[in-house]
Amino acid sequence: MPKPHSHPGGNYAIARIDLPGAGTHGWQVRLQRRGIKYGKFFADRSHGHPDRALHAAVRWRNKLLEKITDRARICELSLRNSSGVVGVSKITVVSSNGNSYHFWQATWSPTPGQRRCVKFSIKRYGDTEAFQRAVEARINGIGP
Repeated sequence: MPKPHSHPGGNYAIARIDLPGAGTHGWQVRLQRRGIKYGKFFADRSHGHPDRALHAAVRWRNKLLEKITDRARICELSLRNSSGVVGVSKITVVSSNGNSYHFWQATWSPTPGQRRCVKFSIKRYGDTEAFQRAVEARINGIGP
C-alpha cells in the first residue's frame, strides 16, 4: 500500500511549454481529480531559470497531491463498482464455443496512457481467493 504522503516520480502531470512566438517558456502542472481540474504555469523568467521553474512546479504539484489525493480509494469500499474495490471487477468471458469463464480482474495504469490488467480464475482459485489475488495484484500494480 502506498505511503500517505508519497509522490509520483519524475514529471508526472508536468509538461514543458515553449511558445517562442508568444515569448512563453516554462512548466505547466495539470491534474484532474474527481472531475475537478487543477493547473498552474511556472514561467522560466519569473523563476530565473528553467530548472528553478521546474523545481517550483514539482513542489506545487506535490503539495496539491497531498491535499487532493484520497489514498483510501485505492483499495477501500467504493459505491461506484460492484466489487467494492476500485480497479477490481468480476468479469465473465464467453469463448467461441459458448462456454463461460468467470474471473476476478485487477486493472491499473502504470504510466499515463498505459493500461494493465490481470485475471484470476474463480474455477481455479474459488471466488474468495480469486478476489483476494485481484486486490493484491491491484495494490502491487499501482505501486508506491
